[in-house]
Amino acid sequence: MNNIIHKIYVGSFVIVSILSVGILLINGYNYYIIPVEERVFSSAHQIFKPSGIWGHGLGIAGTLMMIIGVSVYMLRKRKPRIFRFGNLKYWLEFHIFLCTLGPVFVLFHTAFKFGGIVAVSFWSMVAVVLSGIIGRFIYIQIPRTIQGHELDYNELNELNKNLTQQLESKFQFSSVIISDIEKEFRADKYYGMSFGQSLSVIFFDFINLRKKMKLVKNELLCQKINDKKSIKEILKIVKSKIVLLRRIGLLKTMQKLFNYWHIVHLPFAISMFVIMLIHVGVTILFGYRWIF
Repeated sequence: MNNIIHKIYVGSFVIVSILSVGILLINGYNYYIIPVEERVFSSAHQIFKPSGIWGHGLGIAGTLMMIIGVSVYMLRKRKPRIFRFGNLKYWLEFHIFLCTLGPVFVLFHTAFKFGGIVAVSFWSMVAVVLSGIIGRFIYIQIPRTIQGHELDYNELNELNKNLTQQLESKFQFSSVIISDIEKEFRADKYYGMSFGQSLSVIFFDFINLRKKMKLVKNELLCQKINDKKSIKEILKIVKSKIVLLRRIGLLKTMQKLFNYWHIVHLPFAISMFVIMLIHVGVTILFGYRWIF
């Protein structure tokens, strides 16, 4: 999947999500803002209530999206010999899409009213989504191949050397600036940081990165490099180098945090699915049907 197709792939998820939420709000807003005890008198109640044609359908769609999103990603991740189609990175993005929009559909299915054991499932779902966002942040801090395999220190250092060689040999970029970057964003600066410290340093590194890129642009002017394509490529390589140096330094911290994240994320996911299946079973047992 080349860069353009990948952007279309991810962009389609964003567009579908925005359109879906927009349609739900446009059609149901007037019903959802009615106090819960007065909704029964609304003409839209039979459509948007949890057992209504719209509400029930959203519950089914949201549940199926979460089941499919988790199952397909786990199958691709755990059983690559059986399911080899597509890179893991793209399946993760598909998983994130389904497991983000699915809970939104479930939220509208409840008509923003939930209690009892279903409330436990709902808040577990919220915890899963929020922890998923944190997990995604930690995940992207760990350098990987396009297939999703983690890179070790030797591979990362080799990548860093290759970036330096490109700057020096291909563009004759200032070795002084490169040395300054290596010193300011050296790997040992990040060793042993906690998650909170990592967040703080990533934020301040983002600010420093902008300052550093301005210095790089000034250096390019001094070297009389005016070709826009070359300037764009140099800036891209310098940015990649700075981010890579930080990720090398934070590698052990992020790997440890990712292991801890699994311990927190998995119980919420299991409790959500168990209670959700009980809810579905009870619904069927009491004879609630949708369009079939």
